[in-house]
Amino acid sequence: MPQELLLQVSPEIASNDLLLKNHLSKQIKVSVNEIQHVSILKRSIDARQKAIKINLKVVIYLKGEPFQDQKIQLPDYGNVAGAQEVIVVGAGPAGLFAALQLIELGLKPIVIERGKDVRGRRRDLKAINVDHLVNEDSNYCFGEGGAGTYSDGKLYTRSKKRGDVTRVLELFVAFGASEDILIEAHPHIGTNKLPQIIQDIREKIIECGGQVLFETRLTDILIKNNEVQGIVTQKGDTILANKLILATGHSARDIFELLDLKKIFIEAKPFAVGVRAEHPQSLIDSIQYSCDYRGEFLPPAPYSIVKQVGGRGMYSFCMCPGGVIAPCATSPGEVVTNGWSPSKRDQATANSGIVIELQLEDFKPFAKFGALAGMEFQKSIEQRSWHLAGETQKVPAQRMIDFTQNRVSSDIPKTSYVPGTTSVEMGQVFPGFLTQILREGFTEFGKSMRGYLTNEAILHAPESRTSSPVRIPRDPMTYEHVQIKGLYPCGEGAGYAGGIISAAIDGEKCALMIGAILNK
Repeated sequence: MPQELLLQVSPEIASNDLLLKNHLSKQIKVSVNEIQHVSILKRSIDARQKAIKINLKVVIYLKGEPFQDQKIQLPDYGNVAGAQEVIVVGAGPAGLFAALQLIELGLKPIVIERGKDVRGRRRDLKAINVDHLVNEDSNYCFGEGGAGTYSDGKLYTRSKKRGDVTRVLELFVAFGASEDILIEAHPHIGTNKLPQIIQDIREKIIECGGQVLFETRLTDILIKNNEVQGIVTQKGDTILANKLILATGHSARDIFELLDLKKIFIEAKPFAVGVRAEHPQSLIDSIQYSCDYRGEFLPPAPYSIVKQVGGRGMYSFCMCPGGVIAPCATSPGEVVTNGWSPSKRDQATANSGIVIELQLEDFKPFAKFGALAGMEFQKSIEQRSWHLAGETQKVPAQRMIDFTQNRVSSDIPKTSYVPGTTSVEMGQVFPGFLTQILREGFTEFGKSMRGYLTNEAILHAPESRTSSPVRIPRDPMTYEHVQIKGLYPCGEGAGYAGGIISAAIDGEKCALMIGAILNK
């Protein structure tokens, strides 16, 4: 009978199959030659003590015990070319996984995406990085795969209660991701590997009879008697269907404006805003691992930190070990930062959003915009940052201690943010209450992580697209919009997800709800 064990081992043993087998043979008191196979089910790092350990959950198969290494397979997707059609707006994780689920249910998805395919997006990313040109339909936020494709590909989620996380991870593996994402405590595909996986998902949708239309932006929703009839695109084309999954992401401001204009009920939603802090990765390693050099068997160290400052939560967000900071504006006249890591996380710097929870009352100066008040608050910070940094894609920047002491940095070293930086006193970027909380918060962070508060760390502003500033209300049982029948608000843009996995799960759930109605 295979044995399941929980154990702690050194990083060296955890990274070497032979050493691990030798260690396990002593644990279970059998010859190493008797061990046929070791399956690792879960892996995490315990860095609480000076001697860092790797936590493993393993299953040991001895000789003679049945073991078969089974490759994860895709579901048996049928051909849906002639099936009933469902419109899916947005080809991010919510939209793509909704489309796959629809195919499983025997329904035909018509996916429209305002941006380009994953390969075509690269030219526009180069344009924003090198030439400071923002394409409003193709950028780090818009295009095939959504924001996560070129801004990290993290798969960690706390949304265990929202759906089947394992199912989504296994689908990613079946489409080409490493099986390591099934066992790591904080799984990560990497911005360099995710595009091919996204392309393979799209090709599967098309192969099964679904449609994927790029550079096709929703400009109107056709509604009769409070029921969806179809959509109109910017090309003037009409696509008819009475089921619409709206999965447009947290930055699709034109969609929020369209819904507001059509008096389709939406509401302002709190989100978080702050800066993106970049440290040398070696410094974060030394803090987290309590050593001068992490060695070859430990990955670049991440960090997670939360504080209550001035009655508000201030916390790290989307932390990217061995990563870089990217320009994520979606319109000219604004600057936005985000971070990402390649699969090896081998860059010299670590970065993280450091953000503060906002409250609805913070949007009062923008009350005239109604449900869009939070969005306008967000835009005001991004546009002010653009003006302060020189009206290019450079961003305001300041050394961390200089910021806490209200002192303009005399120089800003070259950072991973390719468009460049402008030395600015960050207090000019944010409303006064946010500036004060950030200053106090970084001081508190420095007390918890000795060495974190340093002028080697460079703050980049703003980190403002943490989540949607709008919620599109839906019935908690049917997932339909509370007012419009056949409209299914979905994913991050609707306010129901926060990251690749939770968005993908939400897409599947919306598709399942539609299938339950159409397949009666």
